[in-house]
Amino acid sequence: MAQEVFVARERETVAEGARWRRRGRDWLVALLLATGLALLIRLLALEAYRIPSASMEQTLQAGDFVLVSKLHYGARLPLSLGLPFSAWYIPGIRLPYFRLPGFTHIQRGDVIVFNYPVETGPVDRKTHYIKRVVGLPGDTLWIHDKIVYVNRIPIAAPEQAQQRWLLQLRTGTELSLDSLEAAGARNISRSAFHAGLFFFDATMAAARTIAQRPEVEMLRPYTTAALLSGEAAQLARQQEDFGPYYIPGRGDTLWLSPRTWPFYRELLTRFENHQVYPLPNGLFMIDGQPGRFCIIQQDYYFVLGDNRDNSLDSRAWGLVPADHVVGKALLVYFSWDAEQHRPRWERLFLPVR
Repeated sequence: MAQEVFVARERETVAEGARWRRRGRDWLVALLLATGLALLIRLLALEAYRIPSASMEQTLQAGDFVLVSKLHYGARLPLSLGLPFSAWYIPGIRLPYFRLPGFTHIQRGDVIVFNYPVETGPVDRKTHYIKRVVGLPGDTLWIHDKIVYVNRIPIAAPEQAQQRWLLQLRTGTELSLDSLEAAGARNISRSAFHAGLFFFDATMAAARTIAQRPEVEMLRPYTTAALLSGEAAQLARQQEDFGPYYIPGRGDTLWLSPRTWPFYRELLTRFENHQVYPLPNGLFMIDGQPGRFCIIQQDYYFVLGDNRDNSLDSRAWGLVPADHVVGKALLVYFSWDAEQHRPRWERLFLPVR
């Protein structure tokens, strides 16, 4: 009898162990499936990014967490071989560029995430940047007196875009910094050399509100030329203006000149893999042959930060190649104010426009 009880208990122990092993296998399979699905969604559909700087204020603020769609333009397949979504990869192995079909093309005004073109190494391992598309393939872009012209048509900045302003008070009046901040001014400074002169960042709407105050004599976008006169102002304006430059697209024949060469040099030598250098007679040595023309293999985009006077963008480092584009910014799903140490609840689920 005792032996039968012992055998029964042993069988129960074996059965219990088998049940735990089955549960363990089920949990492991579920975990692997969930991980694989999450990686697949992140690779092909959606990915989250954190905004580290103020270059897109007030559209996006430092501390915003943004959801980015890879479905809109089509997901870009990996260009390097390594652990997915980690910094580790096998050096020297470059995979061919391929993008799955999307349901739309990049439009002017889209806010996109892309890999920073200036960095070296595999494209998909470069730092992520976020900016607004202003110029498309085939456009001619020019910036004059802080106004962007595309194909000779002025392009208005987004209403929530921020820029630097110059404010002059009427003689004998005073305006507190608190009142400027309450009206929407940010990063306010007072001139040490000119009485009643202020500099600050603000949106167009905030600037309109401030301009209506009776103490304000003059309010205009800040430029270095605005503080100068005569030839000095003209020279400063020439340095701050940009272009005109043509934004090339796939299949275009790009014409080179001594004026445009500095702007297109990185594009041609790094992203188009041409061997190009200027000759003394105004021509260029292009892949061993003198000439002025290059055939372009992919589309390019001109991007700007919405905080125009505090943004490192295409004005500084050139165009964004199509193979560097990651996706389209959709919405802010969370936001953290590092100065106040609290969430910005009012920004949750805010669409990116």
